[in-house]
Amino acid sequence: MRDSRILSSFEESSYVDATRPFAQMPEFARAKDLVFDTCKVGVVLRAVLFVQAIAAVVGLFGASTPLVWLTQMALFTGAALPATLLWLLVVCALKKPLAHLPMPAQWTVGIGLGSLAALYGCGLLVWMGLADPAPWLGSAASGALVAAVLVAALVWRSKARTPASTTAQLAELQARIRPHFLFNTLNTAIALVREEPAKAENLLEDLSELFRHALADTQEAVPLRQELDLAEHYLAIEQLRFGERLRVEWSIDHAASKARLPPLILQPLVENAVKHGVEPSPDGAVVRISTQRRGSVVVIKVTNTVPAGSGRRGHGLALDNVRQRLTLLHDVQGRFESALVKGVFQVRLEIPL
Repeated sequence: MRDSRILSSFEESSYVDATRPFAQMPEFARAKDLVFDTCKVGVVLRAVLFVQAIAAVVGLFGASTPLVWLTQMALFTGAALPATLLWLLVVCALKKPLAHLPMPAQWTVGIGLGSLAALYGCGLLVWMGLADPAPWLGSAASGALVAAVLVAALVWRSKARTPASTTAQLAELQARIRPHFLFNTLNTAIALVREEPAKAENLLEDLSELFRHALADTQEAVPLRQELDLAEHYLAIEQLRFGERLRVEWSIDHAASKARLPPLILQPLVENAVKHGVEPSPDGAVVRISTQRRGSVVVIKVTNTVPAGSGRRGHGLALDNVRQRLTLLHDVQGRFESALVKGVFQVRLEIPL
């Protein structure tokens, strides 16, 4: 029976988790972030630029002319750049085993690997005959120092990322289960129970699925297909509330469905489209959701028509929330844009596939 599936859906969800103490909160609220997650393009780019800046400054010592400075900088870069890339590659490969070590041990391993990577860079210069005598001790010390700075930056990034992600997810959870939305949905179901029980049953199924996703333990990233399913359940509920005033158009590229993005990130954008496009307009609005794969990038768009003369503007909290969480997950590879053009408001996301 469909009603039994609704009940089991609630039972399988983490609804009970809302009443548990903080120590028993879902994993996303207490998960330990990976400090040495250097596989991100943004992290690699910043580390290389930092080391290159050091090489440029060190090259100034003893440089009497710009040509001498360029020569010395190229010499330092020939040792520092391979060493930096080697360090990033090794700690990226070891990020999960390192996460199980105590923090002092993580610092020790990171700095030790920095010394070894610097010795590797020095060895390259010796092998090419560009360093005589070989500065082995100085290379090891400088490698340890640079690695210590990089580890400190990674630790700061990890500490800044975890509470921000948790706060963002909890804020989205609260926004999705606002009391007035729940009451409106239940009132709609009550009105449909006697005259159109099938629609009431479908509405409760959509509501249970929405709650199951919203209250479930959340991982770092989820497939785009899951986010689209959640948005579909939400729009199905709103469709019963607004009827013909809410017109939904889908344009889904199935090749993009495996892209991963922060959990519970698409639904608030759809909710914004309904809130600012459909609710204030007596004629309703059109809400469009589209996905498209463009090479190694997936483009997601959520658009809605805005009623003419509507002065109702939000505070932008949901958009800022989505922008922040997208940056936390994909760094420079993720893009977020929003604009109002000729009566159509569009939110555009780009994420790597």
